[in-house]
Amino acid sequence: MTDADIASTNHYAADRFSVDVALGADPQLGPAFWASESDISVEVQMSLDGGASFTSLIEGAVDTVDLDPIIGTARVAGRDRTAALIETRTQETFANRTSSEIAQILAARHGLGAQVKQTSTPVGRYYQDEHDRITLDQFSRATTEWDLLVFLARQESFDVFVRGSTLFFQPPSEPNGAIVVLRPVDCLDLRLERALTLARDLEVTVKSWNSRQQNAFTQTARSRAQKSLGGAPQRYVYVRPNLTSDQALKLAQQILTELTRHERVVALTMPGELVITPRSLVGLQGTGTEFDQIYYVDHIERSIRAEGGFVQHIRAKNMSPQSQATPPADIVASVTG
Repeated sequence: MTDADIASTNHYAADRFSVDVALGADPQLGPAFWASESDISVEVQMSLDGGASFTSLIEGAVDTVDLDPIIGTARVAGRDRTAALIETRTQETFANRTSSEIAQILAARHGLGAQVKQTSTPVGRYYQDEHDRITLDQFSRATTEWDLLVFLARQESFDVFVRGSTLFFQPPSEPNGAIVVLRPVDCLDLRLERALTLARDLEVTVKSWNSRQQNAFTQTARSRAQKSLGGAPQRYVYVRPNLTSDQALKLAQQILTELTRHERVVALTMPGELVITPRSLVGLQGTGTEFDQIYYVDHIERSIRAEGGFVQHIRAKNMSPQSQATPPADIVASVTG
């Protein structure tokens, strides 16, 4: 390997890699291999202690091969093992199974280990005609196993991702290890972004008509900026079918959290290391501004170059301190038949 790029994210998506390989380095990996082999797996490992120990950065299958016989290199690109779930269409509803059972079943189908938090609710109660319609109607061929897992994760307020050869389906975990503290002097490049529309008071409303209960629900979640200037809040309205009152409230709170965490964004480039992950916390200090706080890492791109060394680009986000309040369920219409 001469060069490598690895992109890791926590956005319910596959991690990606691109690797340059010298064609003459290994006789078994010459041009004939890359020109004909159809099933190629790659694992990128990195050592920062002279080879005494290695850390796996990504493991997955190759999607594309780009040969340069003049220079004598092959560039291979692919995704981690999430790709197998993304590529597999499904017409199964699993209505009588729980979310955790479905996660274990799908992991086993693709030879993945499963670290799954047990759930108890049959997923048919979540569907309420919504997912059955998605999987069984004329668009069912476009529904994938990964779509199903993400849907279930959102219903359970879980996180779902693949790391190495293991599928994780569990509540969002508290970041492991100490918070990595970063200062401007540690960075090769540092950009601080702030969305002023998200720095205001926010209000997220979810409206839903539940055909089984014959009720329409409106649920609202609000956040108040630390330095609120009063006036009307920034409002967002979402319409989703067949939610219960509790589900509508949970969705409003989830959307509010996702929105507010984009208020402050830190984008930086720094020398490469192997500790920070897309589910880590980092602390920024030394700017002398309100940007000095804790951030959630959501994207890392690591670049390894034979001549340029090892650097990484990190994107992290968070909101300013805010308070959040939600009113009780508001049944705005009720029809009994």
